[in-house]
Amino acid sequence: MSSYSTLRIKKIIQETPNAVSLVFEIPEELKNDFTFIPGQFLGLKTQINGEEVRRAYSISSSPQDKDIQISVKKIADGTFSVFANEKLTVGDSLEAMIPDGKFQLKPNNSSTKNYMAFAAGSGITPIMSMIKTVLSTEKQSKFVLIYGNKSSNETMFFKELLELQTNYPERLYIDFIYSQENTEGAQFGRIDKNIVDSVLKNKFDNIDFNDYYLCGPEAMINSVKEVLSENGVKTSNIHFELFTSSTEISNDKDTDGLSKVEVIVDDESIVIESDKKATLLDNILKADIDAPYSCKGGVCASCICRVVEGEVNMPVNNLLTDDEIEEGLVLSCQAYAVSNEIKIDFDDA
Repeated sequence: MSSYSTLRIKKIIQETPNAVSLVFEIPEELKNDFTFIPGQFLGLKTQINGEEVRRAYSISSSPQDKDIQISVKKIADGTFSVFANEKLTVGDSLEAMIPDGKFQLKPNNSSTKNYMAFAAGSGITPIMSMIKTVLSTEKQSKFVLIYGNKSSNETMFFKELLELQTNYPERLYIDFIYSQENTEGAQFGRIDKNIVDSVLKNKFDNIDFNDYYLCGPEAMINSVKEVLSENGVKTSNIHFELFTSSTEISNDKDTDGLSKVEVIVDDESIVIESDKKATLLDNILKADIDAPYSCKGGVCASCICRVVEGEVNMPVNNLLTDDEIEEGLVLSCQAYAVSNEIKIDFDDA
C-alpha cells in the first residue's frame, strides 16, 4: 500500500520565475498503476541533505497524456519546492506512490455539464487537469475558470490557458484576477465575496452550473464556499481541496499517558505504544512503521486509516465527510488516541 516506484524526469518546464512543471516518464509496466482521475495528486519521496522528504503534488496533466506532470511553486524555506525548482534536472529520478486523492472530477463522454472553478496561485494545478480532460472528453460541456494571482508573470499555465481558450472559445471562459497588476482584460483585486457575487449574478447568471471546484488558500476557499451557499448552491455540488491549512493542530481533549495501538498496514499487524499527546501518525513513524503519508498537514488524504476498535479524537478535519467519519475513517496525521487500546487499519481505508 505504501510502496513507491521510481519515475524518471523526462522534461522540466519553467512555468513562471518561481514555478516548474516536472514531467515524469511512466514505464509501460507501470501504466495501469499510474492511471488517475483529474484532481488527484502524486505522493513523492526523495533524499534532501541526507534526510527523507515526502510531499504530495497535484497532477496537472490530463489522463489522456502519455506522461504524468506535476507542478511545483517555490515557497520561501520550502524544502522540496526549492529543491524541485533549483536542483532537479532532466534525467533525475524520484520515488512516487500511485495517484491518490478525494478531489476528483470524473468525466463522462456522454455528459453535457457546466463547471465552474475558483483557483488561486498553485491551486490551478488540479484544475488544469480537469479543464483539459473536460474539453477533450465531454464535447458539449462548458468550463468557467476564475483564476487569481499576483500578476500575469506569476500566473502558472498562462500561455497554455490562453491557447485552450482560443481553441475552445464557446466552451472555456477565463477570468484572470490580479492583486498587484492592472491589466486590460483582467480584474484587479482578489477572489473575494464581490468577485464571486459578480460572477454568479452578472457575468454567468444565464448558465446553470452542475459542479463547482475550489482550490487554493483556506481563506479563499472558505469565502467562496460561503458565497456559493448564500446563492443557493448545494453543498454536495461544491468540491474543494486545501493546499495548506491555517489551522494549527492540537488535541482538544485533556488526555495523557500511553495507548496500545495495533497498526495494520501492508497485510502486517504491529502493536506499538502511542503517546496520547502526539498524533497517531507521529507515533507510528516514531516506531519505524512505513505507513502511507505525504503532507502531514491534513490536506492530502494520504494517511487515511480506519479505526476498527477503540476511540480516537480528530480535532481538525478538512477532508472527510460525516458519513466517512461515521464509518470509522480518520486522518492519522490529525488524530489522537483516546482509549487505552486501539486498532487501526490502513489497508481497509
